[in-house]
Amino acid sequence: MNRQVVVTGLGVISPIGTGKKLFWANLIKGTSGVDKVTLFDTSTFNRHYGGEVKDFSAERFISPEMIPFVGRASQFAIAATEFALKDASLTQKSIQKNKNAIIIGTTMAEASVIDFSGGMFIKKEWDKITSKLIVNSFAPSIPRNVGHFLKIKGENVLIPNACAAGNYALSYGYDLIRQGKIDYAIVGGAEALSRVAFQGFQRLYAMGLDVCTPFDKERKGMILGEGAGILILESLEHARARHAHMYAEVLGYGLSCDAHHMTIPKKEGVRKAMSKALINSGLSPKDIDYISAHGTGTQANDKNESAAINEVFENRRVPVSSIKSMLGHTMGAASAIESITCCMALEHQVVPPTMNYQTPDPECDIDCVPNKSRKMELTKVLNNGIAFGGNNCCVVLGKIEADRRG
Repeated sequence: MNRQVVVTGLGVISPIGTGKKLFWANLIKGTSGVDKVTLFDTSTFNRHYGGEVKDFSAERFISPEMIPFVGRASQFAIAATEFALKDASLTQKSIQKNKNAIIIGTTMAEASVIDFSGGMFIKKEWDKITSKLIVNSFAPSIPRNVGHFLKIKGENVLIPNACAAGNYALSYGYDLIRQGKIDYAIVGGAEALSRVAFQGFQRLYAMGLDVCTPFDKERKGMILGEGAGILILESLEHARARHAHMYAEVLGYGLSCDAHHMTIPKKEGVRKAMSKALINSGLSPKDIDYISAHGTGTQANDKNESAAINEVFENRRVPVSSIKSMLGHTMGAASAIESITCCMALEHQVVPPTMNYQTPDPECDIDCVPNKSRKMELTKVLNNGIAFGGNNCCVVLGKIEADRRG
């Protein structure tokens, strides 16, 4: 089978807003969610800013007695899934009547649970390190918790492909639906800020001080963030039959592995993933109207991604923007939230800006939509996911014309 796959539900938890409406309103305004981190003490670090989700209330989605045993990344994933299901006009029962899968990506998994357990170990408060806590420290607990708390029984998969994990999850769900193996796919990514992530990226000298400036000549590095993005996928025929609202069609994806360096992306690998995504979507570079960049604000990423874009698109000035300038780098949730951004861009015919841009860099010679969102005609967009280890996944999404909606 080769069914067409569409996006019918969006759920997002982010540093600039919970829920798609607030998220999108703040995104196109260029609102920053970067501020001093309050989740844990940063006084022993030399970096203190992050994209922290500060308007989140777990009690809305999980019973109070269970919250201590559910990691923050799982809490975000559960909430974003509830939002996405509601947005798609679906219930647990309607999902359960059909073949389904929950596929969620992450980078650090439930590192915040490990943070807490380590702190209790050091304090010798052994009674607080319970079996429930240990079980929820494992990476697969994120999709498992979504299935458990929302009572959805089906295929349950964790994709640990670092900062491209959200796109990998979307691509796997796309394949399962396209091949007729399932009817609904709950896909996306989830990530929570943690001390271990903060320390790790600081040791890699990859973090900026207090602002993320993608593609700017004076860029100093990424700002870590957190959140979750969940998309509901189903076949076009299935969506038509239930008169579902359709945000976009998933046209295809491309994968590559640089096999080059653990932390430094290689231009050729990024180029290959983008080219494969276009070929697999039956498109040429001239068909793409907008690129949602990985755009971390590090010297290596932005330089290599820009060069790859210019090679694939033959220096055509395709609008390119990085929302990490506002959210920070939400790691395993990043490309999922960026796929949601692409869906919203197609819906509203607006592309978000790259904020904090001041000094052009000849090595990043692209149209990065500086500092102000742009109203424009969009039919097909490309979302880049570039991860540690050179694991790249690029996804193409397209506008659904009125006559195809049924």
